[in-house]
Amino acid sequence: MAKIQNGILGGFSGKVGTVVGGNWKGIDYIRVHKKPSNPNTEKQVNQRTKFTTALSLLQPITPFLRVGYKLFTAKQTAFNAAMSQVLNNAIVGDAPNVEIDYSKVQVSSGTLTPAVGGVATYANDEITITWTNNTGSGSAKETDKALVVIYNAVKGEAIYDIAGAARSEATQAFSLPAEWVGDSVQVYLGFITEDGKDVANSVFVGAVNITA
Repeated sequence: MAKIQNGILGGFSGKVGTVVGGNWKGIDYIRVHKKPSNPNTEKQVNQRTKFTTALSLLQPITPFLRVGYKLFTAKQTAFNAAMSQVLNNAIVGDAPNVEIDYSKVQVSSGTLTPAVGGVATYANDEITITWTNNTGSGSAKETDKALVVIYNAVKGEAIYDIAGAARSEATQAFSLPAEWVGDSVQVYLGFITEDGKDVANSVFVGAVNITA
């Protein structure tokens, strides 16, 4: 049963015959409801596999994405903006051989000057990320805070920081869970201004093997 919002001239939510109505981010919409004759075509299976693969990366960092993609929330959620970026740029292959090209993933996006010279190393149960202090280049300021994601695909887990070391410090260390030993992790580095108003495109720092 559909419910009419704001009187007979307002939008509605629910299903009326073959029409579905709803409201998303304050915008009323209607669409035709059509049940697919075959929901398991090759194209549909391929698309679902790609979506599920991207989801495996993004779900563990959902709170981080609300910051990393905060500039894209006018007409969509930050999560959907990140999903679009991954699906359009970082998913390779077709079902059942779908993979993520981690070097093309962006965990943050914006107009702030990005990091340069990022390097990640592992020693003594810690990953240390270093970068070049490029303060003064473009919009880069010494007070910009690091946005860091360390993603473990084997465990489906991530460590992240949405207000890390200052750009001028040029380094930050992270302790890792003991159970991550033997896995490989993907490391990303971005920046956010001190007032939180602008974000930099993240850069892929690299894959790091966690050894005993």
